[in-house]
Amino acid sequence: QDPEEDYFPSSTEKDQWLDKYRAKIGRQLELYRQILTDAGFDPTRVAVRSPLRYCPSLAECILAEREESKYDTIVVGRQGLSRKERFLFGSVSSKIVNHAGNCTVWVVS
Repeated sequence: QDPEEDYFPSSTEKDQWLDKYRAKIGRQLELYRQILTDAGFDPTRVAVRSPLRYCPSLAECILAEREESKYDTIVVGRQGLSRKERFLFGSVSSKIVNHAGNCTVWVVS
């Protein structure tokens, strides 16, 4: 989700921030992709994406991307929420597990 419209003084600064963010995320996703291919997954079958879109929640963004792209598997990390926090607020991974019908979901630590 983009920061609020007036968060950046100019569109140039917003574009610079987005470029920096995308590069950082791209490097991290490539590391995860490499872990999967090193473990024996066919590199042509491992797709990593980080589309920029507005969604009410991260889980909804991931589920929408899965639906549009027809992925068979979603791999998500388990964030460090306490049991109490998970009970009160839920978590991205639990929402995905509970709503990703017809799809394998791996939750990794």
